[in-house]
Amino acid sequence: MLRSINPATEEILGEFSELNDAEITVALDRSIKAFDAQKFLSYEKRADIMENAAKILDSDEDEFARILTLEMGKTYQSAKEEIKKCAWVCRYYAENAQLFLADQIIKTNSIKSFVRYQPLGPILAITPWNFPFWQVFRFAAPALMAGNTALLKHASNVPQSALTIEKIFRRAGFVDGIFQTLLISANKVEKVLTDNRVKAVTLTGSEKVGVTVASIAGSQIKKTVMELGGSDPFIVMPSADLDDAVQKAVLGRIQNNGQSCIAAKRFIIHTAVYENFREALKEKFEALKVGDPMDEKTDIGPLAMANTRDFLEHQVNDSLKKGAKRVVGAEPIAGLGYFYQPGILENIPWDAPAAQDELFGPVASLFKVQNFEEAIALANNTRFGLGSAIFTQDKNEMERAIDSIEAGCVFVNSIVASDPRLPFGGIKSSGYGRELSADGIREFVNIKTVSIVENVNQQ
Repeated sequence: MLRSINPATEEILGEFSELNDAEITVALDRSIKAFDAQKFLSYEKRADIMENAAKILDSDEDEFARILTLEMGKTYQSAKEEIKKCAWVCRYYAENAQLFLADQIIKTNSIKSFVRYQPLGPILAITPWNFPFWQVFRFAAPALMAGNTALLKHASNVPQSALTIEKIFRRAGFVDGIFQTLLISANKVEKVLTDNRVKAVTLTGSEKVGVTVASIAGSQIKKTVMELGGSDPFIVMPSADLDDAVQKAVLGRIQNNGQSCIAAKRFIIHTAVYENFREALKEKFEALKVGDPMDEKTDIGPLAMANTRDFLEHQVNDSLKKGAKRVVGAEPIAGLGYFYQPGILENIPWDAPAAQDELFGPVASLFKVQNFEEAIALANNTRFGLGSAIFTQDKNEMERAIDSIEAGCVFVNSIVASDPRLPFGGIKSSGYGRELSADGIREFVNIKTVSIVENVNQQ
């Protein structure tokens, strides 16, 4: 039984039965049957349906946003922004998929040589709870526009979101079986993943889960894309616009109640501006309003689950025991709901969780450095490599940071954000492969080389 629980009130919103083995088999058969039709559907027809999905997201934005807020605790305003972004990615691929997947002519000694992009079949998507719609749509829009079918194994605490997304694609006009939600728990994922009807898998989740899923898929020689955890550095140099850097530091750390893989987590501050940055950030954190995520005045809602809050508390306490100092906050709030006071830690030993691991909640880790070289070294001294940001007005520092930071993306004078027009993904323990842009839609296709060496007989 899967439960949807309001993290602000701990009220059970609904209970949902898991699919049994027979029902999973039916779903897989349905996906294969749907693929036989979907792969020959024209780009124009797919685009019309995907545009319909965008229109549904637009027209029912308030309803969908309410589901997100009640089910996982994000603020209602941020939930509406998430729905808007889902509509954007649907339109982006409706408009660009045919261009991205057009035959690529390559000049060789043959009469004609080209690359043709063809869909693979049913793709399994294992997605997390922190962006219950966006994580799904950023996979589904390109995958379906490429001609694949999709099987969604969503996080067990957001079943309402999972079922609603399936309804959106059906309402848009995709036929039965093209997009299906599998209400299953983690212990049934391997059975689906190893089934020969499933051709590939994409996972957004933790490092630990990524290792497990990649190992299983690798044993089956199945394509994978992994978008895992992050401990993104946020570097501030003396030439930075400090007010702007502080403002964006707050947004970068508390976005989605601090539960984002690309949230700014390790704040690496040059000693010349450290004290001013620290005091300004502390003032901003103290002013944040924690409370009902449906209230438009709320800055931070609850964490999504009790175990998310409890693990964050464990990481913070362990860091404090190892010698870190609490600047402000960083502790659970008593009472109903999984609320956590946003906080700041500093003087963090290198063996503490706040330095080594991903803190998935509104806690900022401050580090002081003496120069640019030390900042880059500290930024790279992590097993993660997802996003990164640097705030500086020095063009030389900008270029050196772009070349030197070990991450899938570098944002200059801005927080890290995903954008349908740009490839998104990481390196090292943050995963591999890319989502979004032309690179993303080409992850789950057969890149087929075609070479014609003599003229076809016209008789």
